[in-house]
Amino acid sequence: MTQHLFDLSGRVAVVTGGTTGLGYAIALGLADAGADVVASSRRLEQVEKAAGEFEALGRRSLRITSDVTDRASLRALHDAVLAEFGKVDILVNAAGMTYNADTLEASETDWSRVIETNLTGTMRSCQIFGSTMKRAGYGRIINIASLSTFVGFARVAAYCASKAGVASFTKVLAIELAETGVNVNAIAPGVFPTSLNAKMVKGTLRGGDLLQRTPMRRFGEARELVGPAVFLASEASSFVTGEVLAVDGGFLASGVNR
Repeated sequence: MTQHLFDLSGRVAVVTGGTTGLGYAIALGLADAGADVVASSRRLEQVEKAAGEFEALGRRSLRITSDVTDRASLRALHDAVLAEFGKVDILVNAAGMTYNADTLEASETDWSRVIETNLTGTMRSCQIFGSTMKRAGYGRIINIASLSTFVGFARVAAYCASKAGVASFTKVLAIELAETGVNVNAIAPGVFPTSLNAKMVKGTLRGGDLLQRTPMRRFGEARELVGPAVFLASEASSFVTGEVLAVDGGFLASGVNR
């Protein structure tokens, strides 16, 4: 009986930023747990590849690009999902970006691009898909936060600010939707090398410092986000909302001076 709590059969999931990196790992994990999954991003070839992976598992999917900075493209994605599946049960907001610069020298243009993608993009997606979930009386929204939701890292001020905002936004939306059947939570990954951050953490002084501050003394592997994501997407988390779940090898528990 317990196993059924994590079964996503019959559910429809949309994962923005779901064709590469951690978003892709989560999307594939949701499909493996039984959900039909639509992973969307800006690049059609990546969308098509991801859809093929889900279909190989016996799931249904769609091949539609989107850009979280473009409300019209998110609306088109939403409408296509409803036309094909008739509903959306799970939304994962995994689209994100960063850039590396001294804070006092960073341009407003670069700052705005990061905020627009990571924070405002999450808000747009939640508005569009969350409204449909609210009307249906059911939904699971999972936003992607970060260690930088809780602690600061040098030279990535915009990223840190955006991810702190994601946590606050997640809690507010969870409160507003708490009586509607829609649960809103976030996952805060620890250090998981991806195309987004690999140059900053692999074989660098910063990477070595992060390893020292992680009690498990290793970086995370993308597959290790699947269990937390399936939990938050499933009936197993029916009384969980407004939470930011850290998956970080003990980083936050160790304190910043370890």
